[in-house]
Amino acid sequence: MTIRPDFLDELDRFDAALDRETAALRQGEQESPRVGEGLTFSDYRRYSPGDDTRLVDWKLFARTEEYYIKQFEEERNLTVHTLLDASASMDYGEGDAHKFEYAAKIGLGFCYLTAEEHNDFRFSTMGERVDRLDTGRSNRGEVLALIDQINELDPEGQVDFETVLSAYADQIRSRSLVVVVTDCLAEPEEIESGISALARNDVDVLLVRVVAPDERDPDVVGDALFADPETDTTRRSYFSQSLVETYQSRLDAHVDEVKSRVTALGADHVLIDTGDEYFDSFASVWLG
Repeated sequence: MTIRPDFLDELDRFDAALDRETAALRQGEQESPRVGEGLTFSDYRRYSPGDDTRLVDWKLFARTEEYYIKQFEEERNLTVHTLLDASASMDYGEGDAHKFEYAAKIGLGFCYLTAEEHNDFRFSTMGERVDRLDTGRSNRGEVLALIDQINELDPEGQVDFETVLSAYADQIRSRSLVVVVTDCLAEPEEIESGISALARNDVDVLLVRVVAPDERDPDVVGDALFADPETDTTRRSYFSQSLVETYQSRLDAHVDEVKSRVTALGADHVLIDTGDEYFDSFASVWLG
């Protein structure tokens, strides 16, 4: 992967509020988006690299020569969980349109702005199991460390949506937003079962489906060898225009069915094309 951390700076142009009209949980019920205003002091914790220095208690530093961060009640009001599909099918696309890289930046953007809101985030990859990558610091330094880890990953294997999402749901202990970023290449029933396990009164779910331009409009004509990256199976076929149209129709039907099933559960569904400009896509996901 080749994710560069400087994309985080551009995210500052977005309003640092979880502003989705249909998701009160996602808004975190905070009284003010500005640091230190309308917040109730709760406790101190030691400073970690990447923390907002505006929250350092300098009077306490003068007495102890130790850096401590002021914590506020709203810091623990909402936890944002990002689950990134790291299966082999995500290893598709070229350059900035690469599905895994694009999807990772969507998830990292949520983590970055969540930290700016002084809320907690969790970042995990999902394949045959869920692997948590963050260390619980929920600050900019943590996001930078996550970028380094993701750049070392190679998508592989498959995702059992029902199993991994059900297992993860059992770990959620607080008011939460769960952001699942995936290409949804599974049966709609399996995705529905996984999202159903996550969705409950104190958990808001957002399913972000990524699709690459070549998946929506294949640039293939004539004899072609198709390979399934998750099972290593191949199939040779003559890809005629009529077959292209059939394929596109089935893809559209799959997208519509997944959306219908998850929205019926009260979850949100957003489709993004990795060929679009990243910040336009992120805005459509973040702002709704």
